[in-house]
Amino acid sequence: MPMQAHEIETLLRESFPNAEIQVGGSDGVHMSAMVVDESFRGKNRVQQQRAVYAALKGKMDGPDGDLHALALTTKAPE
Repeated sequence: MPMQAHEIETLLRESFPNAEIQVGGSDGVHMSAMVVDESFRGKNRVQQQRAVYAALKGKMDGPDGDLHALALTTKAPE
């Protein structure tokens, strides 16, 4: 079942309550997200993106995942 932008944002907000989060896309399967959070400071991109995928609680896992593709931008605040 496709995920709506507000569902993705809700999951991300649970792990990153103070982050700047923008979620885009309209088909619920191919989405985009930008997460800017202080917890990313000092972490490389792979570590940052793994944290985001963990926040999505398996919604991208396996062939039955609700979210097929997520174009992801992560960074610490400037």
